[in-house]
Amino acid sequence: MEVHDIVLSMRGIYKEFPGVKALQNVDFTLREAEIHALMGENGAGKSTLVKVLTGVHIKDGGEIRIAGHDEPVNIRSPQDAQNLGISTVYQEITLCPNLSVAENMYIGRGNYKFVNRKEQEKKAARLLNQLKIPAKAGQQLGTCSLAVQQMVAIARAVDMDCKVLILDEPTSSLDEHEVELLFSLMRDLKSQGVGIIFITHFLEQVYEVCDKITVLRNGELVGEYTVSELPRVKLISAMLGKDAEDMTNLKNQKRTIPENTESVYEAEGLSSTEGVRPFDFSIKKGEVNGFTGLLGSGRSESVRAIFAADRVTGGKVKVKGKSVKITSPKEAMKNGIGYLPEDRKGDGIIQDLSVRENLILAMQVLKGFFKPISRSESEKIADECIKMLEIKTASKETPIRSLSGGNQQKVILARWLLTHPQYLILDEPTRGIDVGTKIEIQKQVLKLAEQGVSVTFISSEIPEMLSVCQRLIVMRDRKIVGELKSQDLSQDIIMQTIAGGKAKND
Repeated sequence: MEVHDIVLSMRGIYKEFPGVKALQNVDFTLREAEIHALMGENGAGKSTLVKVLTGVHIKDGGEIRIAGHDEPVNIRSPQDAQNLGISTVYQEITLCPNLSVAENMYIGRGNYKFVNRKEQEKKAARLLNQLKIPAKAGQQLGTCSLAVQQMVAIARAVDMDCKVLILDEPTSSLDEHEVELLFSLMRDLKSQGVGIIFITHFLEQVYEVCDKITVLRNGELVGEYTVSELPRVKLISAMLGKDAEDMTNLKNQKRTIPENTESVYEAEGLSSTEGVRPFDFSIKKGEVNGFTGLLGSGRSESVRAIFAADRVTGGKVKVKGKSVKITSPKEAMKNGIGYLPEDRKGDGIIQDLSVRENLILAMQVLKGFFKPISRSESEKIADECIKMLEIKTASKETPIRSLSGGNQQKVILARWLLTHPQYLILDEPTRGIDVGTKIEIQKQVLKLAEQGVSVTFISSEIPEMLSVCQRLIVMRDRKIVGELKSQDLSQDIIMQTIAGGKAKND
């Protein structure tokens, strides 16, 4: 494109923190009417680059140019960025759910006491209509879906004449329909000439909506690519800095489980308070199977029933052929079952505790709180886990909230490995983490299976399920509608089964 099409140019950006070169000579270019993905593993420098652009961090070197300004600009605060037409919408909604949509769009702009509410709502309604956002100006924001709340945040940015819109992991909490709504809005803004920086871990979404990709690795620029000319394998290679054979070879590492292999866990007519239809389920020693289906299909509720994380209302359970009663997570743990939950922050980590303290939680529950694990023992355990799973942390005493999502997930995985489970349930273990860590976790799952551990693996990404699972339970409307294995394990057959398979348990 011509030079005048460039809306943002960052050249030779440097940023250092004590002992860390976060950005080294990084270039980034955004053009008008372009959706540009910024990609890289956790720690690659994406967040730091965005924080430099939005004035959260002050750059140590390099220059930033914005369309309409003859000289390089100095961005020393978020207000400076906003004044230059740079707006950011974060993964976590930062608006006020108790206020109306219109109030959220205009709060903080002008003297709130002298705002003409009717005029404000009219102006908001016009913009909502223009951007095709399915919300009313006067309705309370908290009554809107997460996707619509994201859109309202975007509308607020657009109304402030933004030239550069940064979307930081906006789809991580959205379902498939909501993602499409958001993408439709992004395309509309693109047609109006807005330049969009899109940060996401979902490769499929990048290929669906983006024009360009810039990849960072270890704080350095790897390259800028046109999406249509960059195969997925080459993108992964660029992000990891090595051939992506790990990803393509994972499938070949799956083992065939002989039919006569003993079942580690069996359930008949299992149900819970969360509305899952009574279902039968079993898993053999060393098998990796999975539950798949659309969001809300009941896949998470099913495994929560197995672990008794939700109140069990019926069913019979056997562990290694012996009838047992599992009505609480502690009883599940005593029977050799571990569970990594879908909601990492809400149900997995305790944010204010250190990495070491989070690691030993499950072990301590099994031992009982009147038999505390000694400080020296817990320090030794933490050192071994950090080394074994290559957990990136300043120290074992670092609060876990300070770690990246991928490293938090490694801590939770290590926590369960320390209990030596015979059956491990992993619900969305790779959501929101970088490709490199995803592959590490997938390899760890296959390694556990080789050692005889049974694993149930749940992921929203079907290709990932196909990489590690030997058998898939397909769910729709909170009931099992199919069971697929060997030759039936393909994306097409899975989608057909989700769409119209005959129910196995009616």
